[in-house]
Order: sequence, then C-alpha cells, then structure tokens
Amino acid sequence: MAAIGLAAIILTAGQARAQTDPCQTNADVWAGQAFANGVSVYSLEWAPFGPAEWGWETYLPLIQRELKTGCAPGTPIFASHMAAFQQTHGLAPTGLFDAETFQVFRGLWQERRPFVMARVRGECPNPPPISQLGYLVESEEHADRLTRLLRRDVLDAYRRMIAEARAQVPDVAADPELLQIFSGFRDPEADAARCVQFGNCDGLRRAVCSPHRTGTAVDLYVGRIVGLGVDSTDPVSRQHMAKGATYRWLVENAGRFGFVPYVYEPWHWEYVEPWREPSAP
Repeated sequence: MAAIGLAAIILTAGQARAQTDPCQTNADVWAGQAFANGVSVYSLEWAPFGPAEWGWETYLPLIQRELKTGCAPGTPIFASHMAAFQQTHGLAPTGLFDAETFQVFRGLWQERRPFVMARVRGECPNPPPISQLGYLVESEEHADRLTRLLRRDVLDAYRRMIAEARAQVPDVAADPELLQIFSGFRDPEADAARCVQFGNCDGLRRAVCSPHRTGTAVDLYVGRIVGLGVDSTDPVSRQHMAKGATYRWLVENAGRFGFVPYVYEPWHWEYVEPWREPSAP
C-alpha cells in the first residue's frame, strides 16, 4: 500500500508540473529520453563536420525550429517531437538526438539552399550582371571585412530584416555592429585566387564555387569570442554565436524575409526568393 501511495504522489506531482510547465507534458513516457538528451546536448562526443565537437548546443536553435518546439532538450516534449520527426523521416522513433538524426536535419537544411542544389547538379551559377547589384552604405558594413555589393533585391530584403531585428531584439538595438555584413558579393575570380593563395578551398572554410558569387549570400556579424574571428569555425566560437539572441532571432525570423541558414556557419545566410527582372516601362 505504501508503494501505491508513493506512486500516486509522484504521478500527482508530475501532473502538477506539466500543468505549470507544458514542456514537462508526457513525462511518464519520455522522461528517460529527456534526461539523456539533456546530458548529450553538452557532452556528446562526435564529429559532424570533421573536427571533434562536444555537445550539439550549436545546432539547437535550428533543431528546435525544425521540431516546432521551444522546449529545452532535457524535456519530455522535446523528446516526443524528436521521435515524431524521426518517424516521419524513416528513422527509429527513439526520441533521442544522435548523429544519424542530425544528418537528416542537415540534409533538409541543405536542400533549402538553391545554390547547394545547383552544385549537386554539377552547376556553378554565374554572377549577376553589375546592373543588378546595389551598394551597401557604411553603417551596413562591418569594419572587420569591408564589402560593397549585394544583388539589389537581396539588399532590400536585408534592410527590412535588420529594421525589424533592431526593433525587436534589445541586443541588436544596443549594438550597431550586430547584423552588419562582413561579406556580400564576391567576384568569382578574386575569390578563387584568394582561396588558392591561403589553401582553404576545402568546402567548409571556403568553397571553390562560393554562393557569394551570386550576390545573394551575406555573412552577418552575430557576435564573437575575443581573440577569434567573426567567421571562426572553431566549435567553441560557433557555439558562442549560436547561443546569442541575435542568431536565435534570425533562426526564427529570417525566413520571413527570404533568407535561409547554412548550418555550419551561424553568420552565413542566403536569399532564396527568385530574382524578378523589372518590368519594361
């Protein structure tokens, strides 16, 4: 009888907690998976892009967006959403984050980048005519790497996005550096020569055929660790950027303005709306 009474108390406590915190719903089913995810988000040893990484907090904002939940990894609701995602995509619905599930997330995010799909087809898109490029103003350029040009429709979309971010995110409103552009349109020949010179044409640090040639890719300042660059690919640097309010706002809102992310680089966003030639007068 005592055991039954204790079980009733635990069940009642769990129900009360679920009523005050919706993320704790279904704890009777997903508590174990929630605990495991809450540990692995900081401790998982893996190498999703080659170099060793610990934990998957860097990718959490994009994962939460994909799962359509703001609940933390260590909650039953996060685990249940993860299981639903896994089942939808033909994986065992364990509710646990793992490297196999991440590859499915990564594939979906890459498929949303038209430039990547063109590269899969063996194409390297041509740069736009100079008449389709517009100049950034000084306040839009990050001092670390001056850039000058973007396709004009992309520049318009960027300006609308930044205006809203400054109105909604206190960090962005307080720091004019945040969301400035440190790389926009890059001339393909100069870009290729530079990556050969520095030996970083490896597809991660710099691509032989870069999306920046299209005038639709922007590298945005989303914070940095002192002593590391604005585009440092050090796992600690990328994690720091991804945890910031600026990046999290982009994950939730940039799509409304036509921008999609590159998962490996928190600063890199690509405009995916098609260019429409202006109507003839």
